[in-house]
Amino acid sequence: MSIAQSKITTQGQISVPLEVRRKLGVGPGSILEWDESGDQVVVRRAGRNTSTEIHQALFAGEAAKKTSGVKDGIKQHIRDKHARR
Repeated sequence: MSIAQSKITTQGQISVPLEVRRKLGVGPGSILEWDESGDQVVVRRAGRNTSTEIHQALFAGEAAKKTSGVKDGIKQHIRDKHARR
């Protein structure tokens, strides 16, 4: 089910429909990324990757499934950093 449609100009430009801009939280000056996923192209706001996606990109395979250790390490670091001494 599509959210909206755009028409491509002769110069290859498109307008991003209001519904899509609102959903992505983008406006003038925002940068969009175009990513290939199988037989589809995914458009997303640049810089909106979750920590899990970043971890999976860095540590492919079985290590990518073990994000809880990373999250626990980050929590402990924050606790240590901000602990009253």
